[in-house]
Amino acid sequence: MAYLQQIAFVVLAAASIWLFARNIGRIRKNILLGRDEDLADQPGKRWKNMLLLAFGQKKMFRNPLVAILHFIIYAGFVIINIEVLEIVLDGLLGTHRLFFEPLGGFYTFVINVFEWLALLVIVVCIVFLSRRNVLKLKRFISNDLDGWPRSDANYILVSEIILMSLFLFMNAADRSLQNLGSAHYSDTGDFAVSGFLVPMLKGLSEGQLITLERVCWWVHIAGIFAFLNYLPYSKHLHILLAFPNAYYARLNPVGEMDNMKQVQNEVLYMMQPELAPPASADAAPMKFGAKDVADLSWKNLLDAYSCTECGRCSSACPAWTTGKKLSPRKIMMDTRDRLEEVGRNMRVNGGQFKDDGKTLLNDYISVEELRACTTCNACVQECPVSISPLSIILELRRSLIMEDSNAPQEWNAMFSNIENNFAPWKFSPDERDQWTLDLEQKG
Repeated sequence: MAYLQQIAFVVLAAASIWLFARNIGRIRKNILLGRDEDLADQPGKRWKNMLLLAFGQKKMFRNPLVAILHFIIYAGFVIINIEVLEIVLDGLLGTHRLFFEPLGGFYTFVINVFEWLALLVIVVCIVFLSRRNVLKLKRFISNDLDGWPRSDANYILVSEIILMSLFLFMNAADRSLQNLGSAHYSDTGDFAVSGFLVPMLKGLSEGQLITLERVCWWVHIAGIFAFLNYLPYSKHLHILLAFPNAYYARLNPVGEMDNMKQVQNEVLYMMQPELAPPASADAAPMKFGAKDVADLSWKNLLDAYSCTECGRCSSACPAWTTGKKLSPRKIMMDTRDRLEEVGRNMRVNGGQFKDDGKTLLNDYISVEELRACTTCNACVQECPVSISPLSIILELRRSLIMEDSNAPQEWNAMFSNIENNFAPWKFSPDERDQWTLDLEQKG
């Protein structure tokens, strides 16, 4: 019987790991569709960012209560899954509580810590479900979460409750079997939380307790493998991608925009025509901004996959809070959806993209959304893992204006003045200081 368990476990584990690796490979290929961006400078500062933002969740602690609740779930997810190591080894070796004998009393202490964490995770998940579905906080009920995104969050919270409950009932059934003196079940003593569940199982026979313990064991580990393979399709992929995303966060001062070298050169040549290089007939036409996901940088695309859809960016956005169509969260979700669509297109067509008549600009993100952005940088400031919706917005707006010549009339007048008069005002450079002379005459 133990051999059958080992074989079944190995098959389940191998299939789960293979599927997960394949899906992560797919996501990696999608991210690398973006253009190059050099973000390898200042490694010391980048490691610090990763530890503080991704692991320490520094930005979350602006709201201490929510941060503590979130940290409990995060710590529970990371720490309790250390216990999975024993489950995995038991499954591979056909043993039961492999670490109990060598660790003794310390083993009981560790499992007690895990059980208290499991209980806390259950309580916090119930609180978070209530915030989403009973209290209905504004950022959790906005239209950009309609459909799958709203369900996705609920599924994960319910799954966490089930997994933690299975862990506790598995330990309770195990302890009940120890009390019956059942072979194969070493006496570990009562655990902190599952000990309170043992009386509930008093009426069950030894066979029923063994079945309950084994079912909880199998469903718990199968649930973890299922969760692993659910991540690539869920917003909870940020559990993994928050670390590289925080490491590769842009280190330039907050609010500083990346100037386009081509435009800088145009201004330079306007002021000093003698510096302009000779025109070349073979020169490829310049491309400004981004119209589709492949025009964005790989960091923009990593941002899209790292988004947890928490909505803090939208809550801080002055455009969204005043009823405008723009939602920074939707910008990230739309970018990810379009990237997934492009990736599927390329897989079906042997690695080549077949024009599907769609682009990120216009088909996913509208002109109205882009023009509502004030470039205040609040969305970047609020994101727990330093995602930058603003970078994507700026690239799309550059394409909209510089490639499509699609700008409000007031902007076009300003652009014309800059081109002809080197300034936003409708005065020639020779007359620009005339107003100061008028002041002197009046004085």
